[in-house]
Amino acid sequence: MRTVREIVTGWRVYSQIADRLRRRITEGVYPPGSVLPSEAELCAEFGIARNTARRGLAVLEGEGLIVTIPAKGRIVAGGEATPYRYRQIADDLRAQIEVGEIAPGAAVPSEAELRERYAASRNTVRQALAVLQGRA
Repeated sequence: MRTVREIVTGWRVYSQIADRLRRRITEGVYPPGSVLPSEAELCAEFGIARNTARRGLAVLEGEGLIVTIPAKGRIVAGGEATPYRYRQIADDLRAQIEVGEIAPGAAVPSEAELRERYAASRNTVRQALAVLQGRA
């Protein structure tokens, strides 16, 4: 498959990049909650420097059209961005405690049980438990 390259030239190139990405967002090419292409992919597509891509993305972030999630990338706002897995687990356990499924003073399921229930790694489960304990 061959990628079409849209070379951008002229003055204030980052504004042109922001305009093109904004149009793609409004046209639904990148719907809410979707991940935008990486800086490297934008550089290759438009024939620009990485700093130019960053400046264009910063314009969109300033407008509230996208949000940056570390280790995930830039996500189109307005949708339900996928939070980190450990946060999902911690939120689920917190909800169970609040509705009484896990009684006050009762033991939280073991790491092994939580790993199996959520199909998560030991580190992910430990991070979730740390959030519940207020250590993260």
